[in-house]
Amino acid sequence: MDKDNRDDFTFAKLSDLKLPVTFRISQLEGNRKPRSFTELLEHPELRFQGVQSSTLSDLYVTCQLVADNKPLTIPFRTSFKAFKNTYTWNEWITFPIRYCDLPLSSQITFTVWDIGGPRKAIPVGGSTFRLFGKKWTLRRGKHRLLLWPGVEADGSVETTTPSKLATQDEMGRLEKLVKKYERGDLPKSDWLDKLAFRKMEEIHAAETEKSENLFLYIDLPRFDFPVIFSEPIGQETTATASGTSTLLTVNPVEDKHRRLVRSHRSSPYDRELKPNAKIRDELAVILGYSPSQPLTSEEKDLIWKFRFYLARDKKGLTKFLKSVAWRDSAEVKQAVEELLPQWTEIDTDDALELLGPSTVDSRVRAFAVKQLSRADDEELLLYLLQLVQALKFESAAAEQRSSRSTTTAISYDDSGLSDFLIARGVANPVLGNRLYWYLMVEVALEDRVMAKMYGRVVYKFMNKILESENGSDRRETMRRQGLMIDTLAKRARELRTSKDPRPKKIEKLRSIISDPKNGLASIEPLPLPLNAKIERNLSVFKSNMYPLLLYFQRSDGGEYPVIFKDGDDMRQDQLVIQLFTLMDQLLRKENLDLKLSPYDVLATGPMQGMVQFIPSKTIAAIMSEFGSLLNYLRAHHPDEGSVGTSGVEPSVIDTFVRSCAGYCVVTYLLGVGDRHLDNLLVSPDGHFFHVDFGYILGRDPKPFPPQVKVCKEMVDGMGGAQSPHYARFKNFCFTAYTILRKSANLILNLVTLMVDANIPDIKHRDVHEQLQEKFRLDLTEEEAIKHFEVLLNETSYITVVLDRFHDLAQYWRS
Repeated sequence: MDKDNRDDFTFAKLSDLKLPVTFRISQLEGNRKPRSFTELLEHPELRFQGVQSSTLSDLYVTCQLVADNKPLTIPFRTSFKAFKNTYTWNEWITFPIRYCDLPLSSQITFTVWDIGGPRKAIPVGGSTFRLFGKKWTLRRGKHRLLLWPGVEADGSVETTTPSKLATQDEMGRLEKLVKKYERGDLPKSDWLDKLAFRKMEEIHAAETEKSENLFLYIDLPRFDFPVIFSEPIGQETTATASGTSTLLTVNPVEDKHRRLVRSHRSSPYDRELKPNAKIRDELAVILGYSPSQPLTSEEKDLIWKFRFYLARDKKGLTKFLKSVAWRDSAEVKQAVEELLPQWTEIDTDDALELLGPSTVDSRVRAFAVKQLSRADDEELLLYLLQLVQALKFESAAAEQRSSRSTTTAISYDDSGLSDFLIARGVANPVLGNRLYWYLMVEVALEDRVMAKMYGRVVYKFMNKILESENGSDRRETMRRQGLMIDTLAKRARELRTSKDPRPKKIEKLRSIISDPKNGLASIEPLPLPLNAKIERNLSVFKSNMYPLLLYFQRSDGGEYPVIFKDGDDMRQDQLVIQLFTLMDQLLRKENLDLKLSPYDVLATGPMQGMVQFIPSKTIAAIMSEFGSLLNYLRAHHPDEGSVGTSGVEPSVIDTFVRSCAGYCVVTYLLGVGDRHLDNLLVSPDGHFFHVDFGYILGRDPKPFPPQVKVCKEMVDGMGGAQSPHYARFKNFCFTAYTILRKSANLILNLVTLMVDANIPDIKHRDVHEQLQEKFRLDLTEEEAIKHFEVLLNETSYITVVLDRFHDLAQYWRS
């Protein structure tokens, strides 16, 4: 569209509205009736309620933005107000979300509260207001919301507290006419209008007097034009019940515009085109966008124009592919057959992005697989979990999914991802062992279409192993591992459901293990599924607790303790530990060793798995047994001669400070929730670590969670917030945060590949937003460090305000 003719527009697009969502809560109208005398006699406690007082009671309003049954903001409330004659707030509320980021199903819930007795509030009524009208227009101006008496507002999609009733009363009819008048839809006549408005005020007062209903009035901003809801431009991915389907939103005007702009598509002029300094800067900004940020049509055109120039930039490929019109076969042909093969090698994070659900062309996926083949086995192990998930987005799987809408320009060969994973798994037994178990979990899932697809991959993998050297031995090993897991699972289930006291259970388990018909005591040396690298030679289970704590013997004579769980979904813990391991590697690459000790976790089925057991104690147990962390460390590693480490070996305090900093940053980035002193552990040599990741990416069952999880006991263990160790701890945090921000896209893309993995805290949630918020890529390095310091101070028990101190103290109680 021609930019010079902007004055001809009669509406604005929501995606262009970058302002925060704002509205005013005006007043409450209607009659509130006090309780009857008989009610008060029956329930004397009701006399404390605000409605019983002779003056106007202290009402307040809470409001929250919701969409698709999920809250988008925390609840906001009006400030205290002493009312004289009417309940009038006239208070502006601003939500921390921009109009352009609103989904079409956005609603605001309003609940009016009154005093319900000492330290108790009761709802006067609630109402749910839709922000968009029938024609996808953002609502504006004054609105009257019906309050449903005695209930909180219901924010669900099919709300039980809608703000409007189907039948309209006289007040509603008149208010609709006033709105039309204000919009200029009704002819104006000054002398007649004055009479009409006076008459309307009389009717309004009379109606209010006799009305049984309560109404809350709100004011929304009036923009110069109607604001129409518009999707962010580009490919829109919608999650369906059976997986992720790619919908191409088609705008005919935009299509025509694009064809005009790109009509010189293959002119020789394009190949030689070089951007000037200003355009170079613009391109650099676009290439720096995070993977989830959609490109505007102008940005896509700019990238298309300089596509040949960008082919030498490894960061350019993902953005170039987003700017291709995949419905235009000529454009796709040039992009995939000419430009893609000559593009420079790309980084792993971009290759992983190209294997995500939005890349449908298998030639592009094959290019990504080729780039991944440069990674060594160690690196590949770090991404293996996600690559197994990426098989769900392959064309072979997609063909079976009717929900995936595709177009003719897309090729349907196999990208070779499964062949690549199989070849690497066959070549490296440790990698192969992990691959086998990741695949087996998927085969056991309820989604039969996907389970069948993974079944085919397992079959192919097993055949390839048979063809390899020692192939039959390797297959036999995997079969025996499977048998062992089945036996353990069966026994664990029996013990879990039995009513026996704990000592009896332990005794039972010992007899199960020594019973020759269970085949557990006489296991031939066998690599453990959890860590095939270490357990070259596994022979005995020794002592046991419940859930099963099993001691396996290593080939070198040492022990490897493992907890086996049945009835628990271990896949979320497995993902978190995998990302911790990756972050640890990224930090070590930059020569920063924060003594992270991510223990091994392996889900061996959708509801079972194994966890490496690290001998350690929870902070709760340490506090009750030793009184402080320093006493605990001193008991294991005393050093009377040490200066400034409270009589503890300096290396142990160093390990403690470093590991506290490491876990502080990685748990912040992944939004780990539900922390208490029973899931923070410290080993005798000073390694601090977290366990139990049932809540991640910002979810937390407790109110007021601090973003950075540092408890008072940790700070005391470093010698207090004024000690030099705490200063080192803060510096380690800042350095780690700075290093990991550089790999934000890699971490974002890995989590995105897990969207279909049925992991509780990832499915049906916009994980991208949750993660991106943590990395704050909009800030410079210096600003980011300041931002992290503010978060740290919010959790510091010295700088924190009293109320917040109470919240924090509450948070850490289990």
